[in-house]
Amino acid sequence: MQPIPPRQRTPEDDPAPGAPATGEDVCPECHGTGKKTDPDTGAQFDAPCPRCDGAGRIIEGIGGG
Repeated sequence: MQPIPPRQRTPEDDPAPGAPATGEDVCPECHGTGKKTDPDTGAQFDAPCPRCDGAGRIIEGIGGG
């Protein structure tokens, strides 16, 4: 049986700004540059990062229990 490949994250996967138990963080895909980055070489392209839509920051859940 073949393993299921991980699904590409999209901005819709992140919580909305101001949602309870969330905070702002540097985008893990572009490292805060806002530019699309090649995961193998680290080269940046003149296109916005698909995870943060070019903002360089994301909203994610914090805390836990």
